[in-house]
This record gives sequence, structure tokens and C-alpha cells, in this order.
Amino acid sequence: MKYEFTILVPLYNEEPNLLRVEQELDLYIKKAPVKTCVLFINDGSTDNSLQLVQEISRRNEAFKFISFDRNYGLSSAIKAGFDHADTPLIGYIDSDLQTDPEDFNLLLQHIGEYDLVTGMRTNRKDSVKKNLSSLIANGIRRSFTQDGMDDTGCPLKVIKADYAKRIPMFKGLHRFLPAMVLLQNGRVKQVPVRHYARIAGKAKFHLLNRLAGPLVDCFAFLWMKRSYINYKVAEKNE
Repeated sequence: MKYEFTILVPLYNEEPNLLRVEQELDLYIKKAPVKTCVLFINDGSTDNSLQLVQEISRRNEAFKFISFDRNYGLSSAIKAGFDHADTPLIGYIDSDLQTDPEDFNLLLQHIGEYDLVTGMRTNRKDSVKKNLSSLIANGIRRSFTQDGMDDTGCPLKVIKADYAKRIPMFKGLHRFLPAMVLLQNGRVKQVPVRHYARIAGKAKFHLLNRLAGPLVDCFAFLWMKRSYINYKVAEKNE
């Protein structure tokens, strides 16, 4: 069965959410505009998340998984998803389902013209502290990268696999995906999407790693930008 679109679902200790993730993504797959599959990336969970994704993958051929030997972090999980996806389009959604899988369709409408389309959360249902820290972190990142994106932390994205697989990932780079596509002379776009409150499980980020982490990562990005190798082959002899 040839799929065209892989939805990555990184997860760490998301046992309370996974059956709902299966239900919602299964519903989306049945009416998606392109042939779609799901790839869970278990980032060393210590609860029953691995057992659940194993069961989900056994009963539904459109669901696959990979599992790390320990916890490596979100950027590593996304990188592994990029490496293992074998479709021309790759999407990303968080396992907390604070964004709606149906909104992938809003992003897919533009992916022909653009190389990465990212959601921009509207009417966010997070706490005041979380919203404020996200606003500050996005402002810091935008001032360094000049990528024009208002919400790179939105966990709903679609990227062409050719661009995704050329991104040299490092810790924290999941916040810089639009900027990394721009370094490849790609085109990026942001689209408003819906946002919901988390109803199960616990958030993995807190005030310190929402602010200190992005600031440190910005300096790493500037180094990478100066050193980034980009070329375009004009002709070759097969």
C-alpha cells in the first residue's frame, strides 16, 4: 500500500492520551485528501506507552512505531521520524491532541506551493504563564532567525520530505524548522489552526526550558547559519 503522507507522533509518557490519538487519527485517515499513515516515535517512555503503540500498530496497518532505548528528547524523536518516513510529505502532531488532525487539511492546501506549512495556534487554551513564555520565546527566536513565523512551537506542521531529510538536527532544532527550510532556499507559510486545552497527561515543558532553552538554541542556530552548506546541481552525467 503506497502512502503519500506520514504523520509523526512523538511521545513520552502519554499513556492516557494514546487511545484517543488512535481514534482521532484513524478518523482523519479515512477522509484525508491523500493516502496517510501514522508513525509513533516512543521517546523512551517509562509508563505503558510502548505497549499501547504496539497494540495499536498490530490492529491497524496504517499505524507504525519506532521506540528509543531511552529518552532523548523531542528534537531527536522528530529527527528519527524524518529519517524513517518514506513518503513525499511528512506531518507532525503532538500526542496531547491540543491541535486537531483535521487541520492538516488546511496545511495540505498550501504544500504544493510551499516546502513547509506550519500551524499558528489561535485562541490558545493554555495558562497565562505558558502563553506569555511562548510569546517571549517566539519573539527571541524570530529576532535571531528573521523567519517571519509567529508560532514555531505549534505542534502541527507539514513539510516536504526532501527538505526534512536535509535538516541537520540538534537538540532544540524542532523550534527552528521554518528557519532551516529557509536556509535551503525553501518557501514557508503559516496558517491559523485551532487549539484545545490538554485533557490528559502532563506537559513536558516548563518556564525555564521555554525561555532559557530557545535563547541558547538561537546562538547555536546562528553558528549553523554561518557554516551551513547549500548547493544546487546545475548538470550531471548519469
